[in-house]
Amino acid sequence: MTVSRSRYNRRMSLVVEVKEVRHAYGSHPVLRGVSFEVEAGSIACLLGPSGCGKTTVLRCIAGFEPVASGEIRLGGATVSSPGHTIPPERRRIGIVFQDYALFPHLTVARNVAFGLRALSSADRAGRVAELLGVTGLDKYAGHYPHELSGGQQQRVALARALAPRPDLLLLDEPFSNLDVDLRERLSIEVRDILKQQGLTAILVTHDQHEAFNIADEVGVVADGHIVQWATPYALYHEPANRFVADFVGQGAFVPGQVTSPHRIQVELGALDVHSGDKWAPGTTVEVLLRPDDVLHDDASPLHARVLHKAFRGAEFLYTLELPSGARVMSLVPSHHDHAVGETIGIRLEVDHVVAFARGPS
Repeated sequence: MTVSRSRYNRRMSLVVEVKEVRHAYGSHPVLRGVSFEVEAGSIACLLGPSGCGKTTVLRCIAGFEPVASGEIRLGGATVSSPGHTIPPERRRIGIVFQDYALFPHLTVARNVAFGLRALSSADRAGRVAELLGVTGLDKYAGHYPHELSGGQQQRVALARALAPRPDLLLLDEPFSNLDVDLRERLSIEVRDILKQQGLTAILVTHDQHEAFNIADEVGVVADGHIVQWATPYALYHEPANRFVADFVGQGAFVPGQVTSPHRIQVELGALDVHSGDKWAPGTTVEVLLRPDDVLHDDASPLHARVLHKAFRGAEFLYTLELPSGARVMSLVPSHHDHAVGETIGIRLEVDHVVAFARGPS
């Protein structure tokens, strides 16, 4: 059999291959045929609500859980299949846990050096110094974990995981114990560090902002399945189904009627469908309108009443009621400060029309 060079090169670049993996806790199935691939140097994310199975995927990749069926390959070698599990310590994987799991009796430097026992003292000290510099912890080498902030502890955990130069880094809800502002800032910093180090990584989170800040590709997990694997941009603008559309981003669904294969009429006007989707005229659909699709325009003949407003600094997020009673949301620059109950002009500017056939009521 002949294999094309491009396909061969891609196969050689794959660090993680998860193929139809199933897993259960007792009689309770958790993973129901999970498949995805991660290329070298890429940051992937498993995103989903609590209990969907995303952390179990990570545990199977790490070797903490066996697989009931399917296969996991790391660097081209099978590490998990039914009846065959390579131990975690032989998988060349670094892990950052949700609670960081730092050793309280060791200094920052000794925590980072923990997995470097095989190196000479000089090489060990050099690697620790390098990572403390990369993570901005140079001044804290002699401190103990309890003397650090949550963000600093998170950096120590990251440096410790990176120290042995793993082939793959797994991050299990690493920012969940931090406040919102710090979480967002650190997620961006962690991405920069991973890219600087050229690492392949998989993040697990329920927070879409973390996923979008860090990941090159995101797999949305629901009920033990990956329902869509795509870039953050594609997930937001081209959700594969109603679950992804509801889970990723904010928005509201309004009823629509298909008037031609590439046009849908909604209460606020006609929308041209530029994707490959073709709709049968007369089909009743639900159209997703994101807050950035609904623009405030005083000159517009279309009006909506302000039901609720959330101040976000540079913007207000308005919840608006249309004449029909349907609700939409709109992001409006914060110098347009309208009162609840006030009527404002709006217009649509939808670049990506997302619509789903309306199910039986």
